Amino acid sequence: MEILAAVWKEGKTFVAKEIFTNVVSQGNSIEDAIQNLKEAVELYLEEFPEMAEEMQKKNVEGVLNVKIAHSFRT
Repeated sequence: MEILAAVWKEGKTFVAKEIFTNVVSQGNSIEDAIQNLKEAVELYLEEFPEMAEEMQKKNVEGVLNVKIAHSFRT
């Protein structure tokens, strides 16, 4: 099974989030963050096997970076 993850940097730490389960992990490098995410998703799917079945039905058409207009008011 393949997972789909987003990875970004927060300070000196890399954060990885799997998009279907919303499982998040981190590491000191991208590789560490991805490895930690794999382990976390595997544990999650052991606990929720029905989610694994749903994920296998997903057909990802693509991954995009989408910009939005920044007009947030504080």
